[in-house]
Amino acid sequence: MQAWTLLLAASLSACASAQPKGHPQPSAAAPAAFVVAAAQLKQPTTFIVYGDMRFTDVSETTASRPGPRHALVARIAAEKPDALFLTGDVPWHGNEGDYRVFREETAAWRSVPLRVFPVLGNHEFQQCAEADCLEHWWQTFPPLRGRRWYAVALGEQLRFFALDSDASLLAGSEQAQWLQREIDSLSGSVRFVLILLHHPPLTDAPEGVRANEAALAARLTAAVPQVAARFLVCGAHVHNYERFERAGITYLVSGGGGAKPTPLTRTALDRYQGESFPNFHFLRFELTAHELRGEMIRLSDADASAPGEWVVADRFTVSAAAP
Repeated sequence: MQAWTLLLAASLSACASAQPKGHPQPSAAAPAAFVVAAAQLKQPTTFIVYGDMRFTDVSETTASRPGPRHALVARIAAEKPDALFLTGDVPWHGNEGDYRVFREETAAWRSVPLRVFPVLGNHEFQQCAEADCLEHWWQTFPPLRGRRWYAVALGEQLRFFALDSDASLLAGSEQAQWLQREIDSLSGSVRFVLILLHHPPLTDAPEGVRANEAALAARLTAAVPQVAARFLVCGAHVHNYERFERAGITYLVSGGGGAKPTPLTRTALDRYQGESFPNFHFLRFELTAHELRGEMIRLSDADASAPGEWVVADRFTVSAAAP
């Protein structure tokens, strides 16, 4: 616990406003932004996004596959990105035992160390009362205490909004109003905005899109003409990979972190038409002078006794808006 706490504390620096004496815990209504200064980032800057690991005891091999899960953790540590974003369902259940497994299995991340920014998913609220579930979350990620959504800046050009899709994103909700204020106050230096949440606003999965995330997509569509930065949305929940483009926004589903794979019937709207399955994977992004480059890096030998073969299964770019 202490090592993980120190890692996060060293990785994050609050900047939304000067904290008053005593450093009271912020409420979800006013989450702090966490900043990594440009001088602290490698060139080119890279970051990784993935979700649906479901860390739990290795005896559980159906709900979560230990082999692929461990391979992903090791490969991500080897990548040494400037930041790592976890898009929910980090534990299988929100109990202390599964968070203990998370800490044990991600020891390699602390050795690097990596800057880790997690997002709440629905499994964080399973097998515990909501207050207890959140307490286990905040015990694991102490700098986030009191926050269910928050902002991250990597240098001056990348802005991230980590949302909680278990809370309302509907018009007028506390979270929706916060996000709108954040978008309205974006600096002109920001070139790319990434929205991170668990439930996806676009997917071909049979369960479809909920009203909560549809409202978010509508809000972002309305914001596109008003904002110079380009928007990307990274969801999870569907244990597979998808990539869509709509109204100038790139929508990604990255739920290949180890949880039981979800087969898909892909429509023509999905820009990824690969036939591979299962798709245990992570997304790697690299910021260049004029664009944000993305790769879906897939584990190709998931059924091996010690998986560790990787392929780049998809590539895409998002160009910065003209100055």
